[in-house]
Amino acid sequence: MQPLEYLKETPSQTAGPYVHIGLTPNTLGNPGIYPEDLGLSPIRDGAKGQLITITGHVQDGAGMIMRDALIESWQADAQGIYPGNDPRGAADPNVTGWARIIADFDSGEWTLSTVKPGRVPFPDGRMMAPHISLWVVARGINLGLQTRIYFEDEDNESCPVLQRIEHRPRVQTLIAKQTAPGQYRFDIVLQGDNETVFFDM
Repeated sequence: MQPLEYLKETPSQTAGPYVHIGLTPNTLGNPGIYPEDLGLSPIRDGAKGQLITITGHVQDGAGMIMRDALIESWQADAQGIYPGNDPRGAADPNVTGWARIIADFDSGEWTLSTVKPGRVPFPDGRMMAPHISLWVVARGINLGLQTRIYFEDEDNESCPVLQRIEHRPRVQTLIAKQTAPGQYRFDIVLQGDNETVFFDM
């Protein structure tokens, strides 16, 4: 067995209460670090495409709503182009693609207002269905969890990422349900029968 006397394992630490202090200080009433919290919105005025709003909860294995959840999102613009990844310069300059979302401390509900992303090319030329990537942290999570939001009113059947999920009924855990025009519901379940699919990225 290899001795590990010179490299001790760093203790793991869940996000705890400090994630909000460090990442969203203004929201907590602790101004002065940033003029405004970073990642307030993935879009600016004038962004092209369909404006949408997604709401949801993060739920633990016991069915409790995690009111201290923090989510970061990353997406393409309405043309399917990621900011900073377009040598032709055709990306929408009013789509930053990144947002930091915190759950309401009373209800646990989170909200993301953005434009619906377009279809993004897969490395082999196939097209991925419109989606938004999420990174989720909260109490009890040692490593951030990565998942995606897809949309029930889009063609998801041919998406090469969704096709790789062997347990087909679980694909539905990645599909946001449309509740009204431009309005979607997407709940994230950390454990249990309806556990959301998480990706190892």
